[in-house]
Amino acid sequence: MIRLDNISKQNGRQLLFIEASAALQRGEKIGLVGPNGAGKSTLFRMITGQDQPDEGLVLVDRGVTIGFFSQDVGEMAGRSAVAEVMDGAGDVSTVAGELAALEAALANPDQADQMDALIERFGEVQARFEELGGYALEGRAREVLNGLSFSQEMMDKDVGALSGGWKMRVALARILLMRPDVMLLDEPSNHLDLESLIWLEEFLAGYDGALMLTSHDREFMNRVINKVIEIDGGTLTAFSGDYEFYEAQRAMNERQQQAQFERQQAMLAKEIKFIERFKARASHAAQVQSRVKKLEKIDRVEPPKRRQAVSFEFSPAPRSGEDVVTLRGVHKRYGSRVIYEGLDFLVRRRERCCVLGTNGAGKSTLLKLITGDTEPDEGRVVLGGSVKLGYFAQHAMELLEGERTVFQTLEDNFPLAAQGSLRALAGCFGFSGDEVEKTCRVLSGGEKARLVMAIMLYDPPNFLVLDEPTNHLDMATKEMLIAALSQYEGTMLFVSHDRHFLAALSNRVLELTPEGIHQYGGGYTEYVARTGHEAPGLHK
Repeated sequence: MIRLDNISKQNGRQLLFIEASAALQRGEKIGLVGPNGAGKSTLFRMITGQDQPDEGLVLVDRGVTIGFFSQDVGEMAGRSAVAEVMDGAGDVSTVAGELAALEAALANPDQADQMDALIERFGEVQARFEELGGYALEGRAREVLNGLSFSQEMMDKDVGALSGGWKMRVALARILLMRPDVMLLDEPSNHLDLESLIWLEEFLAGYDGALMLTSHDREFMNRVINKVIEIDGGTLTAFSGDYEFYEAQRAMNERQQQAQFERQQAMLAKEIKFIERFKARASHAAQVQSRVKKLEKIDRVEPPKRRQAVSFEFSPAPRSGEDVVTLRGVHKRYGSRVIYEGLDFLVRRRERCCVLGTNGAGKSTLLKLITGDTEPDEGRVVLGGSVKLGYFAQHAMELLEGERTVFQTLEDNFPLAAQGSLRALAGCFGFSGDEVEKTCRVLSGGEKARLVMAIMLYDPPNFLVLDEPTNHLDMATKEMLIAALSQYEGTMLFVSHDRHFLAALSNRVLELTPEGIHQYGGGYTEYVARTGHEAPGLHK
């Protein structure tokens, strides 16, 4: 359906692709992987014709429809979410627009003199709308939006009033409703909660077109894709199977290449030693010449390109008391909406509690009550003795000063720390060399999240409260964070939609339901085994 034929592409000084080739066939579900900046988004733009290769061809079969979801959703306003989603469905959305305009005209007393003409036109347009399956389309649009966690009220609300994350979901819903021959999805899992993510997995499992996607969620990748294309060093390499298979295969290829490299290096050293030893002896001249020629002809094996892995180790956190935080009789409401009524709950030292709950259940509110970001209407929230709290909040990234550099931001927070110590910290969180001189204004979402985390973890608290800490983080940084938090000796309370993160770090689950908090001993994996579902509100 789509072929990339010997494409080369340069972006400034960086060579993204060098005579690279790949193909996407019907029924294939491809995960596109590679380090940040390797060219994943550029590849999507070339397939959709928004960008052109410097050399080579991008070939799309005649008549193939392509739906492209990217993080840049543009402006949306003036229509309901459901109308915006239906607008992606082609002709039927144009007819729906006229039908809505005619309905408004029929209800307008100022147009009473044109009523006969309006009624006649309304009949024609309505017949055309029915013929195109318009009424069924609205039902399907609502079904998709419901799967992405929209309430009926939000579906009918002006899309311009929605936050950026919810607008992303509207843009994604447009592509899903369209059901094109090929879907290109650039980070579709970024702004989804756990329920929406699992719904999307099931939707894509039933989609019979071709799919190419990027995602930093390994569980999502494992369940959706059946092939991986890796972008690395300008080449495209295909691996059959899911993400886990790709990782294992890549590691095996690296080991084999390293062994080949070492064998060849040993052989070369032996030959060079012989040449050096006998080059001055006339009696060995022929042998020396023969070996020199042999070395000139050998194809050199390159050592495997190792991705730079960042790692971070905690300084020991001071010990807290046994009772870290206690909530007693907590009531909280926003307007007429009751979030908590008489909530009682205790977190003990060294517990790692993950908080699960459907949208609006009050996950972030619970974290804000505990951190003092919001006050209870009634009841008490009490932090235990010697508790030193660290809070990673979604809005923390917006509080970074745009004109300060990464290094200046670290210095502002730790004025007494040695420069070498702060540079080492920056390096652990992926800011090496000149990257510490980037201003916060130009940082990506992932870079901002890493900087906020570096500030929070440098002088470690003994109680970490984390609200979606893995949003925007790539897989390598997530793995670094999981490895670091696995060694952490303090207490954790966190919300995350990343199942790998939940399973790796939790030893207790708090499930928020309309009836109150359900508590489960054991981590997320035990919760799934015991309840039979991966998220509240979803049942197998």
